[in-house]
Amino acid sequence: MSTTIGIDVGGTFTDVVVTGPDGTTTIAKAATTPADQSDGVLAGIALAAQALGFSTAALLAAADRIVHGTTAATNALLEGKAARVAMLTTAGHRDVIEMREGLKPERYNLRLPPPDPLVPRALRLPVRERLRPDGTVAIPLDPASLDAALATLEAEQVAAVAVCFLHSWRNPAHERAVAAAVRARLPGAYVCASAEVLGQIKEYERFSTAVANAAVGPVISAYLHRLEARLAEAGYGGTLFVILSHGGVATVAEAVRLAAGTALSGPAGGVAAAVALSEAGLGHDLIAFDMGGTSTDIALVRDGAPGLAEGRAVGQARIALPSLDIVTLGAGGGSIADRDRSGLLAVGPASAGAEPGPACYGLGGLAATVTDANLVLGYLDPERFLGGRRTLDRGAAAAAIGRLAVALGLSTEAAAAGVQRMVDTRMADGVRIATVRRGVDPRRFALLAFGGAAGLHVTAVAAALGISRVVVPRAAAVLSAWGMLNTDLRIELAQSLEQTAGIDPAALRAAFAAMEAEGRSRLGPAGAGAVIRRSADMRYGEQVFEIPVSLDAIDWDAPGLAARLAGLFHERHRTLYTYAMPDEEVVVVNARVSVIGRLPAPPAKPVPPRLAAEAAGWRRIYLDGWREAPVFDFAALAPGQDLAGPALVESDTTTVLLRPGDRARLAPLGWLDIAVGPG
Repeated sequence: MSTTIGIDVGGTFTDVVVTGPDGTTTIAKAATTPADQSDGVLAGIALAAQALGFSTAALLAAADRIVHGTTAATNALLEGKAARVAMLTTAGHRDVIEMREGLKPERYNLRLPPPDPLVPRALRLPVRERLRPDGTVAIPLDPASLDAALATLEAEQVAAVAVCFLHSWRNPAHERAVAAAVRARLPGAYVCASAEVLGQIKEYERFSTAVANAAVGPVISAYLHRLEARLAEAGYGGTLFVILSHGGVATVAEAVRLAAGTALSGPAGGVAAAVALSEAGLGHDLIAFDMGGTSTDIALVRDGAPGLAEGRAVGQARIALPSLDIVTLGAGGGSIADRDRSGLLAVGPASAGAEPGPACYGLGGLAATVTDANLVLGYLDPERFLGGRRTLDRGAAAAAIGRLAVALGLSTEAAAAGVQRMVDTRMADGVRIATVRRGVDPRRFALLAFGGAAGLHVTAVAAALGISRVVVPRAAAVLSAWGMLNTDLRIELAQSLEQTAGIDPAALRAAFAAMEAEGRSRLGPAGAGAVIRRSADMRYGEQVFEIPVSLDAIDWDAPGLAARLAGLFHERHRTLYTYAMPDEEVVVVNARVSVIGRLPAPPAKPVPPRLAAEAAGWRRIYLDGWREAPVFDFAALAPGQDLAGPALVESDTTTVLLRPGDRARLAPLGWLDIAVGPG
């Protein structure tokens, strides 16, 4: 195992983790640079190199793998900064992405305006062609119609084009021909065909995903190629990998081709870390709770495996690519606290971000934030923030919270405590969305807390949910970046099957064989020893929506394959909905394959035996009144050392608050295992 570097670009900070051949971990945090994220990435690597006593060039020369998580695609979609994109589609069907599926996010809200599609109607250009549902040609591709569309694209000077034809999942010939013609006519444009982005049935999901892919494609391409060039210039000679929404990593070329697959790039690293810690002995059932500067991401790990969702909305865009099942809230250290329209206290989703940041950063921010409240309550050491590289301005924080307190008619301390309680309540509700709404009891899970802000809130969130165990890793503030180094190369493929009745084992075997061969080929040398995982989207014949069913336990050579596949579906349906209908016909809609090329993970390095650490000092903190609490250095704690709340445990990049009744013990691999007191 050689040196590896994980990089996670968040809304406020860019986290860097360097692991050495012996498992030694070095971490660094730099401010995220929204104008060009590569500036923050290089600054973070320079800080990590400085901590190791190396030059940036020496560190990069020693590294053989860099894994990167980026928010570039998410930001582009949420902030309306995606590329100017056009859509070529079958004549008569250019409104598919505007009609969507005929549903509204809030079906009873009569005043809810329809979402704006990523492509305005004037740039949704019809092309005369038509395929039948079986893939045969009903209307040949019309050259005159195509030439007229291409002339419009030239005149409009679009940056990206999505080619979306009916039934192209069955026969992509027309899409491929048109995509080639667009590339020849507009050589500088980003071009993608819907069947190559999402080769499966359902026009709206395929069209919308392809359009989102085209919209962020130029952004992702420009950013990743710029970062790749800057890293090479700085001394890096290895491969830059990018973590995708499904939790696996890909090369820059694959990430650019499937740009929409980077929409959950950063949060996926946190889930990967939860899986790695589960395998290291943390427990099979975990709730990953990642509270950063801008948002909180929540995901379940059940029986050591994360959940996958078939698509999600990012802003107004529907992206139907496989992604980790993550609930995201606008609640973080930089979340702004203010009065809502009714005059009551509200926290988030607006954030102060990296610029100007919370008032206490001293960068011009005036709004009261969660971080300002935590500083006023005494939970943060203003002299030790980011290891002392930044001093927090307690006076500015008190002024910001004080203005809010006056508006609410409260004392400054009461307002700050209210901000903390409000954000804790919002995050507890987020955990309920990820668990209770999915039929899962959160009380049987451990809450794995990470992200720079989580340690000050997690035990209160756990107590509100009745969760008795919280775990905070020693690299909590940068755990998503660390998790990226515990990921594998991964190709996700899907193929729709035209089966309207029963299950055809021969068609299913053929589909899996073809996808596995394609996945191995796309992995290159890593494909030879790849791990294959199979699943299928299945439903009862009269149902509208299908559910994913794992097929890894199936013996494909044994007789009675159709009956065993149906049995797995019945079992999965019963698990999700408490009932099954064994007499009903089962249909396979999509066959899915994950082709996984293993990459070496950093070795675990236990905390060396040492004497129990004494409190490094005492601090006055507010917990329903002011009191003195001991402050411990996280890095100095001994394996097995017990702590009782109230107390603070500090590192250079995070602080953990133990409330009255909480008890904590340092585990041999360095995580803080907390038994939560009563709420």
